Amino acid sequence: MLGNKDYQEKLFLSFSLSQRIPEDNFYRRLKQVLDLRFIRNMARPYYNKEGQKSIDPTVFFRLMLIGYLENIISDRQLIEHVSMRMDLLYFIDYDIDEPLPWHSTISRTRKLLPDAIFEEAFDRVLQMCVESGLVSGETQAVDSAYIKANASLDSLEVKKPEQTLKDHINKLREENDQDEEPPVKRKAKEDRSTKEQRTQQASKRELKDLDTHQKWFKGREGGALGSEDSKARYLSNKTHYSPVDPDARIAVKPGKPRQMYYMSSMSVDTSYHVITHFRANYADKKDSMYLIDLVRQTQGRLKKNGLRMDTLLADAGYSNGENYKYLEGRNIVGYIPVHGQYEGVRKGFTYEPEADQWRCRNGKYATFRKIKYQKNHLEKHYLTKRADCKGCPWASECIGKSHEKRIRITVYKDQYDRASKRSKTRKAAYYKTLRQSTVEPVFGTLINFTGMRKINTRGIESANKVMLMAAMAYNLKKLMKYGSSRTSLQAQKALKEVINRVRTVVELILRYLEGIYKIPDFRVQFLERSI
Repeated sequence: MLGNKDYQEKLFLSFSLSQRIPEDNFYRRLKQVLDLRFIRNMARPYYNKEGQKSIDPTVFFRLMLIGYLENIISDRQLIEHVSMRMDLLYFIDYDIDEPLPWHSTISRTRKLLPDAIFEEAFDRVLQMCVESGLVSGETQAVDSAYIKANASLDSLEVKKPEQTLKDHINKLREENDQDEEPPVKRKAKEDRSTKEQRTQQASKRELKDLDTHQKWFKGREGGALGSEDSKARYLSNKTHYSPVDPDARIAVKPGKPRQMYYMSSMSVDTSYHVITHFRANYADKKDSMYLIDLVRQTQGRLKKNGLRMDTLLADAGYSNGENYKYLEGRNIVGYIPVHGQYEGVRKGFTYEPEADQWRCRNGKYATFRKIKYQKNHLEKHYLTKRADCKGCPWASECIGKSHEKRIRITVYKDQYDRASKRSKTRKAAYYKTLRQSTVEPVFGTLINFTGMRKINTRGIESANKVMLMAAMAYNLKKLMKYGSSRTSLQAQKALKEVINRVRTVVELILRYLEGIYKIPDFRVQFLERSI
């Protein structure tokens, strides 16, 4: 017999939300292990004792986690999504007939709560991962990526020059046949920038370099790379700012157009790919400028959990003499390839470190003269005597039309040489593969599946909160998937101690065999292959 379903709403309903959620549901299991009660005590000073009750801070954090776990970056879409899911309502402690908070409440609460609460929440989740044995702490892989900011290039405005640079700006405009700057395509409703951010602070030399680039930019067909608009402008952080989000910076990726970005710096433990540190930075600086701060904060988080970092893995973008020196001072072995701009040798010269001088093939010396800043880098300057180069058979090849040989090299030459030698070992090749299979897939997961394709807030402090919440969601996924099935941290340490003892015994045996059979470097080759 053909059935017919006729829906009629009941006047009275007996319904229990907890009984409708399966025991193996992800959010039910997450609710059992995630304790956010500490947030109420930390957030209490930021609320008044009178007035209308606000959203519970713990509910706010649970809603934020849902957004990144479900890959939703819109607060309005998040509330609509939660209202249609019983397991999500159960996770945030709301009943099925209870009205949810207004979507604007989420953005207001995000601005109200300080960055310290988000840092503490991330540390608590990291501690849970450490207690579950998912973090060893010894080897950390670091990397950075651009994350799109909530700002448009069309709203950029020209920085007002300082009084000392006014004449120079006017001169550049006359040379470019510009009576005034082109109008803003999309005028911002509100200018959130400070006076310092609106002021032109570039030096005359920097402005001259920008002027050279601008002329080259306008001389190309179409006005811009890959653009058919003849009115396209050459935009720079030195001359333009965003009134919508002054902390966002103009940056460009290879093969992609210029956009407004934030720089995200991250460190990942290589054991089970747990994020140990995540931070928002300005996108107008190189990766290497943020490494020291990244290492310092990562070490602080690991030290709170009784862990120690011994090895750091990074790409050539972090190659910097100051970084190498800092890592050596912290007893951290850094496997960072040396970038191609470094020249540790000079053709026809041999460096003598004892006397700190360079000897040429004619037996003359370029001696140390001074240390000088050159493009924000400390360099040592060496110089030969004119009498030494006069009459030299290689003078035309060596010094050209000059009277003496000048050698400029970084003050961190020793650190660069050690890093270069270390990056050519068999162990470095292994660590390169390990880094590529660790931190880069984590970034891909965050951007594509954990709501990090765009920052939906404005301001670097809010961007940092967003990144911390995304990292929390990623670590919680790891914890729920692997935490219960992995051995404890104490068991891992005990197993490692056993392995180290066995390795010591094997090394003693190999030394004994090496002495009997006279096999050169047999022990070293064997140990390198047994990484």
